[in-house]
Amino acid sequence: MSASSVNRRRILSLWLPRLPIDRIQRFFGALGKTKAFSSEVGTGSREENASKQKDKPSIVVIKDSNALVIHALDKAAERLGLHIGQPLANARAMCPDLRVFDADVVADAKTLSDIADWCDRFTPLVALDPPHGLFLDITGCAHLFGGEAALLQTLVRALARQGFAVSAAIAGTSVCARTLTRQTPGVIVADGGEAAAIDRFPVSALGAGEATTTGLRRAGLKTIGDVASRSPSEITARFGARFSTLLAHALGQGDAPISPRKPLPDYIVEKRFAEPIATDTMIAMTLSQLADTLIASMEKQGKGARRLEAAFFRTDGVVRAIMVETGRPVTRSVVIDRLFRERLDALADPLDPGFGFDMVRLSASRTEVVVQEQRDLDAHVHDNDELAALIDRIAARIGGKRVVVHLPQDTHIPECAVLAAPAQHHLAAAQKAEWPDRVESEPPLRPLRLFDQPELVTVPFATVPDGPPHQFTWRRAKHAVVRVEGPERIAMEWWRQDGKQLTRDYFRIEDAEGLRFWIFRDGLYEGEVFNADGEPAPPKWYVHGLFA
Repeated sequence: MSASSVNRRRILSLWLPRLPIDRIQRFFGALGKTKAFSSEVGTGSREENASKQKDKPSIVVIKDSNALVIHALDKAAERLGLHIGQPLANARAMCPDLRVFDADVVADAKTLSDIADWCDRFTPLVALDPPHGLFLDITGCAHLFGGEAALLQTLVRALARQGFAVSAAIAGTSVCARTLTRQTPGVIVADGGEAAAIDRFPVSALGAGEATTTGLRRAGLKTIGDVASRSPSEITARFGARFSTLLAHALGQGDAPISPRKPLPDYIVEKRFAEPIATDTMIAMTLSQLADTLIASMEKQGKGARRLEAAFFRTDGVVRAIMVETGRPVTRSVVIDRLFRERLDALADPLDPGFGFDMVRLSASRTEVVVQEQRDLDAHVHDNDELAALIDRIAARIGGKRVVVHLPQDTHIPECAVLAAPAQHHLAAAQKAEWPDRVESEPPLRPLRLFDQPELVTVPFATVPDGPPHQFTWRRAKHAVVRVEGPERIAMEWWRQDGKQLTRDYFRIEDAEGLRFWIFRDGLYEGEVFNADGEPAPPKWYVHGLFA
């Protein structure tokens, strides 16, 4: 490969043509554990019956235009002449002894996503190629696995051992690589050889759609080489700019970038094992070593980590990822160790190593420049550091969204006057927030805490139309009013709502037993509340909070 081609993009296209049926057979295949299998098992040993069931042709059907058609099929069904898109009735006529499964598109997508997670061990740039394909940008990383050929064989063999039929190819563009996987899997095209590699393929291999493919064939263009021999302007005028661009990408004349499932982290360190690890001690030791390496890499550029992710790759293809966030940039590996230890100890679903992890990766997906502060004489800086560290540890154990601080908001509406925000990201703002000062020797104007939703109360009558009630019923208990303060009238913000919210009159009320309530009337008499006939109706009353 020339030096210029090293800098060019290299795309590995992965295709799992039998993903729906492979997924089902992986879980229900060998011993016939599904209901469909057990209903057909006759006499004989379990292993013999399982072997008989395994030899039967299997298909997956999906509903299309009020008819069930074949969505996927295994090799045995394919040898009988069945094909995708064939009606189920015709397939049963050709093969009465046929196992049929319903398609589960959601489960297939989840399986493809799991395979994409596993492919992260080769490159962090993995993109979906629906419905059953993936793109891997292996530019500059193939040498880590012994070259492109070794990487291709390693990937295909590993997926085959997991029970998947797979084909793969490598080219300089994603469209060319995708075309090769459908026609001649296992091919590695050198940079600049895309046009020659696909020259003899039928035009249908481009995946341009049935209408475009039919039009090309009617025009006498049966192969990709026939289409490439025509001028681009002629192809664009007849079949549109989209197909012309697709053809150019297939021939290696430029390519649209793939869209990776996950953004590329700022820093990545990983460790691979010849012998898988499974003990907690080895996992903790590995994370500690990776943390040292990661901190050293970030320190060279004066950065600290705000979001960290540890990914554990099991030998059976399962990938488990754990993420922690910090309120301030982390610059010490001991802090990373402590956060992940807290996170691992708090997992509801423990980290199951299975047969062991053969790779562990630690990445910093969000980093910030570390700002140096005076820490020797300023006690407040040390207090803030300790508070931030405590918040990080609690967040790692119970979740960052559960550790909140309250920030004042510039509004008179009670339920909107305070915003609960994650403490890790808003600690500094909470420390600088200014709250209204309470007037000394005066009772509080509002309760310290409000109900999540105001609770409806029954008011038989009020002293005057806009006055407080004499008594009210709340939670099936009657309360006689002995003292009242108010009203405090709060009109809704007309610029933020469509007029459906009504004006409120709040009262601070004390009953005969000494309980103090904060209640409001929702709407004004003869002004905002009307019945179905358009006549004034009595507004409703609510309890919004209780005073201590």
